[in-house]
Amino acid sequence: MSSSLTKGLRRSSARPTAKRAAKTAKRVAKATSSLPKAKRATSVKPASKKVTAGKKVTAKAKPAPAKTKKPAAKVAPKAAVRKTAVAKTAVAKKTVVQRVKKTQKVAAVRAVRAITTPPPPRPPTQDESAALMAFERAHKEFARGRFAEARNQFRSLLEKYSQVSEVAARSRTYLAIAESRLRTESILPRDADSLYDRGVIELNRGEYVAAQEMFERALKREPEAAHIHYGLAATRARLGSIDLALESLQRALDLQPNLRVRAQHDHDLNPLRNDPDFDRLIFSNPS
Repeated sequence: MSSSLTKGLRRSSARPTAKRAAKTAKRVAKATSSLPKAKRATSVKPASKKVTAGKKVTAKAKPAPAKTKKPAAKVAPKAAVRKTAVAKTAVAKKTVVQRVKKTQKVAAVRAVRAITTPPPPRPPTQDESAALMAFERAHKEFARGRFAEARNQFRSLLEKYSQVSEVAARSRTYLAIAESRLRTESILPRDADSLYDRGVIELNRGEYVAAQEMFERALKREPEAAHIHYGLAATRARLGSIDLALESLQRALDLQPNLRVRAQHDHDLNPLRNDPDFDRLIFSNPS
């Protein structure tokens, strides 16, 4: 009796406990079904328990991976920032200075070119061309020693083309020289011997151009005078006209051969002594 009663009590006491567990499981299932999937997984899954040798051991949760910190960006010190700014400013100033110098150089070159480059010559006018032609004709007469004709042509030029300033100024100069020569001619002696003596005086004074003129005037009056040709040769040698001096000396020796002795020691003929023609004239036997 007693044993059967106890068995019945145990069975009756065990049933309500199983029913409660089933009801609790249903409630949990309903509650979890209404949650989202992500939450459902975390909330429904009970912590697993392991029993080892009669002891309850709970599973330890895995530790979360440690977060790696990103290295902080390096901040340049203030001194480095200042140096960089100063360097950039220096480079900018240098660039500006170079541009200014280049501009100044180009401007200077252009200014020099503008100064040194002469403007194109202006073509002469009709009056200027005519005045130049008249001047050339008068100058030819002047160079030939025809001072009277040259004087008349220069006077005519000045009357017609006085407005051509450059040609007129040169014409006045030559006109003054021509008139001076004509006055000198009127004062000079007219015979050959007097002109020769005047030429010797001018030669001894060192006035070789005047001496040459006197000897040439004397030869016009007496062309066969050997001593006048000799004086002209000495004067031309002093002036450096070697070929003309040798021609005059040749003519003097042809007219008067004994002048060779005088020519050997004449200092006025020294400029001719290095010429082989001089040795041939002086030291060869007369024919």
